[in-house]
Amino acid sequence: MPEAEKTTMHVNMGPAHPAMHGTIHIGLELEGERVRGSEVEIGYLHRAFEKTVENRTWNQAIPYTDRLNYVSPVINNVGYALAVEKMMGIEVPERGVWIRMALCELSRVTDHLTCNGAMAMELGALTVFVWFIKAREILYGLLEEATGARLTVSWARIGGVTGDLTEKFLAGLPEAIKMTRQTVAEGNKLLVNNRIFIDRTRGIGALTRDEVVSHAITGPLGRASGLNYDVRRDLPYLAYDQVKFEVPLGVNGDVYDRFMVRVNEIEQSLRIIEQCLEKLPAGPVSADDQRVTLPAKTQVYTEMDPLIHHFKLLMPGHGIRPPAGEVYQAVEGANGELGFYIVSGGTDRPWRVRVRPPCFFPMSALSKMIEGGLVADVVPAFGSINMIAGELDR
Repeated sequence: MPEAEKTTMHVNMGPAHPAMHGTIHIGLELEGERVRGSEVEIGYLHRAFEKTVENRTWNQAIPYTDRLNYVSPVINNVGYALAVEKMMGIEVPERGVWIRMALCELSRVTDHLTCNGAMAMELGALTVFVWFIKAREILYGLLEEATGARLTVSWARIGGVTGDLTEKFLAGLPEAIKMTRQTVAEGNKLLVNNRIFIDRTRGIGALTRDEVVSHAITGPLGRASGLNYDVRRDLPYLAYDQVKFEVPLGVNGDVYDRFMVRVNEIEQSLRIIEQCLEKLPAGPVSADDQRVTLPAKTQVYTEMDPLIHHFKLLMPGHGIRPPAGEVYQAVEGANGELGFYIVSGGTDRPWRVRVRPPCFFPMSALSKMIEGGLVADVVPAFGSINMIAGELDR
């Protein structure tokens, strides 16, 4: 076609689109089916997490962390609690540390199952989605047994966790791990060598190692492009320096490599959980420090002194008062480095809270991923980011 006759068309993709997950809007400039330009609007959720937390007490912030990444909320809980503990110099008992680590990895597995399953479904592989979500439901059942909730768990506490693991949880975990491995293997059989899946993912949305570094992308997307960085290994926290695991890497940095990195990370997380069970020590799960540790609910409901203690730790005007200062604590979220930067003025609530959300940075590179490709390629490229609106548009 002569240059003078070439025209482009502007099309809105999302937010009312099944693959845009509710809040994302992409303005596409198309030449036929080819994407020649794009403008990404990250959403309309405006959750205002940071300003909300700055107007709550230190303990009241924990339920809000659930709403950042609601697919793996335990990691958010633990990351925030670690930041406050770092500021106050609080040591969590060994059993509490290992329990935190086990549930963080369990949450990572549920997150990766959700991402890979949803991306496969958006490419037409509904069976894989059903299988992965079935496995996720079994793991959610265990998380509910441990935390009391399926999704917004509010489980971690400054100084430890809400309670010890139950016998039912410990008895059901080995079988759940076995079943998850079987489910992932079955999904791989359907997809990994499937010609349609390969054509829809190989070479799609690719980023080089230099590009992911320039966009500050970490997690599975960074590792799929060969960036050998994992907070658990490189900036150890909890007891990650006491367990053996590998950091899976990709080569091409495309959608296929991102899928495979998450598949391999599921196996590594299951390895870590098994080691947590083997090494789980006896003892308390929370620090014996009345400045921060909430009394047991059974005591709160029946005794006056624990009730007063509970009230003072939670209510505005009382509660935890970390010394004035600032701290940054990073953890390895399911999508990459999840960081909490907190400034304390020495009062009962944070003076400043800033979150480093892992999926914000890949979204800044989405235009780079999709420009030059086809409209159909937008769906797997976006799905491989695993965008979570709560932390993206916080």
